[in-house]
Amino acid sequence: MALTRRSMVTTSLALAGAAELAALPAHASASSLYYDGQAALNKLLSQSSKAQLFNRNCRAVLVFPKILKGGFMFGAQTGDGVLLERGRPVGYYNISAASFGLQAGGQVFSYALFFMNQKALQYLKSSDGWAIGSGPSVVVIDKGAAMSSTTTTITQDVYAFPFGQAGLMAGLGIEGSKITHIHPS
Repeated sequence: MALTRRSMVTTSLALAGAAELAALPAHASASSLYYDGQAALNKLLSQSSKAQLFNRNCRAVLVFPKILKGGFMFGAQTGDGVLLERGRPVGYYNISAASFGLQAGGQVFSYALFFMNQKALQYLKSSDGWAIGSGPSVVVIDKGAAMSSTTTTITQDVYAFPFGQAGLMAGLGIEGSKITHIHPS
C-alpha cells in the first residue's frame, strides 16, 4: 500500500512530536521538583477555594508542576512531580500517557492530585505503577464546573485539578495516564 503525501506528513509530525517528548531530560532533581511543585501548588491554592478546601482535608497532595503534552493523531504526555505530606516531600513520581485519536497541538499544564484518605495514599505508595481509572476513585475538578464542596461532601479517594494550561491541544483521544515512582537525582 503506497503512502499518500498527507499520510507521510501526518506520520512525520507524529514521530517528531514523540521524538521531542523522548528527548526531554530523564528526571529533574529532587530539590527542583520540590520547589517547582510547591510553587505550582501555591499558585493553584491562590486561585481556587475548592483546592484550598481539599488541601486542608487531604492526607497528601501529588503535584506535577509541568506536564508536556503533544501530538498529531498519535500523542504523548509526560511530567515529574512531588508527593507532599504536611508540606514535606515524601516521594517523587512521573505521569505519562500515550494516546491515539483525533488530536493536534501541544500544551504545557500542571496537575495536583489530593489524596483524601490513607487507603488511597497507601495504594499510590505500594503500587508498582498506578493507572488512573484503576484503584482509588478519582474525580477531576474542572474549574468551570459548578460543584459545591464542603467537608461533608468530600467522599472520593482522590480529587484531581488540572491548571495553568498554556498552548493549544485540541481533539478527542483514548488515553490512559500511569503514575510511577521515580528516583530523581
